[in-house]
Amino acid sequence: MIRSIGLIELNSIAKGIETADTMIKAAKVHLLLAKTVCPGKYIVLIAGNVGAVEASVAAGLECGGAYVVDELIIPNIHPQLIPAINSSTEVERLRSLGVMEFFSIASAIVAADAAVKAADVELIEVRPGIGIGGKAFVTLTGEVSAVRSAVESGAAAVLKSGMMVNKVVIPSPGKELLQSLL
Repeated sequence: MIRSIGLIELNSIAKGIETADTMIKAAKVHLLLAKTVCPGKYIVLIAGNVGAVEASVAAGLECGGAYVVDELIIPNIHPQLIPAINSSTEVERLRSLGVMEFFSIASAIVAADAAVKAADVELIEVRPGIGIGGKAFVTLTGEVSAVRSAVESGAAAVLKSGMMVNKVVIPSPGKELLQSLL
């Protein structure tokens, strides 16, 4: 089970590929994701023990330099986070719906982890900036009060970054909406 993750988001594809190489060579980490996202950004997501993730991200930040847009280290991630990033969650029923929208992928991941740790909700997806102008968003479901609490906790976790665009809670979404979210 993955316990710790690190991510670096860059505004250069070439520098992103070099940074990914640097990160996987710097410490014993597993490369979970290294790919382009809109608009011409590159993300590198790694996992490993906390010390290795910290060393890998530090090396990546040094390599990426001025091209780094955002970064994160989460030492103890919630088990729902990786399936939500990989779009492999299996939500059977859409109850109330929470949506959080961000200017950076790192902020979306931090907010999703905080949200799911704060309340009894199910992450539907953490969508990383592909085809949406580099933005990212998080969708989650649960009872209305839990979704409100989760969305507020997620928003609070990234408040200082200034990367949040908007957040909404839909208490009773239409039944057809779940299919469009998956």
